[in-house]
Amino acid sequence: MKWRSLEESSPEADTRPLRDILAERKELIVKYVPAETQAIHARAIAELKQLRVAANILPGGSKIPEFQLQDHDGESVSSSDLLSKGRLVLCFIRGRWCPFCVGQMEAMNLMLPEIEQAGATLAAISPQTVQQSFFMRDQHKLRFPLLSDAGNKVARQFGLTYRVPDEQKAIYQRAFVNLPFVNGDASWELPIPATYIIERDGTVLYAYANEDYTERPEPENIVRFLANPSGA
Repeated sequence: MKWRSLEESSPEADTRPLRDILAERKELIVKYVPAETQAIHARAIAELKQLRVAANILPGGSKIPEFQLQDHDGESVSSSDLLSKGRLVLCFIRGRWCPFCVGQMEAMNLMLPEIEQAGATLAAISPQTVQQSFFMRDQHKLRFPLLSDAGNKVARQFGLTYRVPDEQKAIYQRAFVNLPFVNGDASWELPIPATYIIERDGTVLYAYANEDYTERPEPENIVRFLANPSGA
């Protein structure tokens, strides 16, 4: 499924709050997706919440594991490379096929100047292949690195991974969401979406994760935290 970039869909970028953009996408799903399909996705989210996946993620105050991944151009990028530039805003997403990931990445892209002004860099990690990351960055005019986490090795260290349930897997297959092709492996494993703010020494300052992939943190709140980590 091709989700158009903001530039493709309108002359001006959509500057609404991310929650409004995601709410609109939810409304479209309610309108056009069969109720039985919606129920399967709701059950998958409920099962993840029952397992409390988000409660077991790498928490604030901990040190992130060091990693080295390929970016959208196939270049090697390490966590130390990213942190050498300042604090790091790191988003874990499912992939370019997910409209909620696309919405979040476009919204974060609009806030990139403010993120950089606050002395931080932005990067996103997904299990999709380098080629898929290249397509996503090009299609949506993203101006930050998209890193490919083959086999969800890094996401697993952050405590974010789960296997897509069989009934949801069948839905994705019928909708031509071919995760073995998109991700380059047959595991049908994904990360729950998460956003981290990481200090230069690798300490987690902020951690947000949600088993419900339709919910994401507001980019403005990320920038506000960068400007005032203490909340004072």
